[in-house]
Amino acid sequence: MATDPYAAPKARVDDMQAAAEGGFVADGRGVPAGNGWEWIVSGWDLFKRQPGMWILIVVVFLLITVVITVIPIIGNIVSNVLGSVFAGGILLGCRELERGGELEFGHLFAGFGDPFRKLVLLGAVYLAALIVIVLVAALVGGFSVAAVLGGISAGDVERATIGGAALVIALLIGLALFVPVAMAMWFAPALIVFNHYGVTDAIKASFVGCLKNVVPFLVYGVIFLGLAIAATIPFGFGWLILGPTLAASIYASYRDIYYAG
Repeated sequence: MATDPYAAPKARVDDMQAAAEGGFVADGRGVPAGNGWEWIVSGWDLFKRQPGMWILIVVVFLLITVVITVIPIIGNIVSNVLGSVFAGGILLGCRELERGGELEFGHLFAGFGDPFRKLVLLGAVYLAALIVIVLVAALVGGFSVAAVLGGISAGDVERATIGGAALVIALLIGLALFVPVAMAMWFAPALIVFNHYGVTDAIKASFVGCLKNVVPFLVYGVIFLGLAIAATIPFGFGWLILGPTLAASIYASYRDIYYAG
């Protein structure tokens, strides 16, 4: 089909924004180890721009979570499934801050818009993965411990030792299974919200992006662990600051790994 040489040029808004932000890397790119620290610094910078609004969002989110989780039977299920939805909205707020705009209270609920269906499905996948991990850990450790300690008689010390060892093994297996799940979920909400990935593609791309950056994530994890301990000591109030910084650092790591230039 012939084209009109006098027609006005057309361009997709998303394409222009991607060009302005730098080239998008579909499966992520490897970055230096020190970037793990830079993600936290960038998260802190985004927090400092509107600390009051960040703290308000954290408090409201915690209240919503508490209200949901007290609902019998389905409370914990709903809470886990909606976690990705709230995460998507907060990530949108981070992007607005990065672009010089303002974080608004409504950003907490922005994930209930267009990306809601995908984010809910992502949350359901995460919940299913957690259930599998718990079941495997229970089979290895929980049931073994019950069997060992269920009939205490002669040899109590030996039984307790065996049960304790089974519990440790179960915890290690649970941790080993959770790590790849965390890798698959870390960037998935961002890839769904910003890049319109399907749930399966977002999970795959998130896992690959994390796999390419194991060392930066080790640096990030060690530093964050120290900050988490410090934030927990004063009755947990430090999480009013560390929580938003963590959320913003996830956005910073996404921008660093999936955009070049």
